[in-house]
Amino acid sequence: MLVTFKTDVGDITMFGDVALTMLKMMGHSATVPGAILAADVPRALNRLKAALNAEKAPSPDEDEDENVDEPVVNMANRGLPLINLLTAAAEADCNVMWE
Repeated sequence: MLVTFKTDVGDITMFGDVALTMLKMMGHSATVPGAILAADVPRALNRLKAALNAEKAPSPDEDEDENVDEPVVNMANRGLPLINLLTAAAEADCNVMWE
């Protein structure tokens, strides 16, 4: 499943599991489709940033697996496009919808 976040300033598409995690971090249910009113975008953005910063805390290496050559993309990096979109939406005072 893919989830597309749409605003008047642009759109982004994320993998469904990542998008649902980001929605929960913003304080929303994992309901698709959904929307955030323009007045609520700054608060959702702040919640997302705070949650992603908390995720950045270093965790001890668990088990070393065989796939050492595969890069690991953390949630903070995955959330960067959504942070940029929400920032632009807050500046333009526009709603954010996802489907």
